[in-house]
Parts: sequence; C-alpha cells; structure tokens
Amino acid sequence: MSAAYIPHRHPFWMRLFLAIPVIGWVARDLLFGDKDNIWFALVAFVSLWMSAVLVFGLPGLYLPALALVPIMFVLLVLYSWG
Repeated sequence: MSAAYIPHRHPFWMRLFLAIPVIGWVARDLLFGDKDNIWFALVAFVSLWMSAVLVFGLPGLYLPALALVPIMFVLLVLYSWG
C-alpha cells in the first residue's frame, strides 16, 4: 500500500475532446459536474435551435432535424438490439 495518490488519467481522445473550447466545456461540466447540468444543456440546445429558426426561418428548423436523423437511427438500432 502506498501513501501517494495517483489520479486516474483519461484517454487521449477524451482529453482532446474536452479541450475544444465551447463543446468541451459543456461536456466536462456534464461528465464531472452536477447531475442537473443535463437540463441546462438541453435548454441551451433547444434555445439555439429556436434562435436558428428565428434567424434562418424554416431551413433553421428542418436542417438540424435532418442532421439528427443518423443519431436517431443508431438509437433505434441499439434499442431494438437489446
């Protein structure tokens, strides 16, 4: 047994992802922060989407939904897989 504490080091891809200025800050806060932060992130996502609708009109509504189609497809496959 040793008296020295060696902190757990995260993989390189995670350190690289968390180093991205805005996205990494939010991801770090979601991973290591308070558990209620997911609701703040969802509100920020919806607010950004609605701001895109105000600025760009209907393409601001349709294009993010179209970009989320592959993610939803993967989720449906994972749910049906078990």
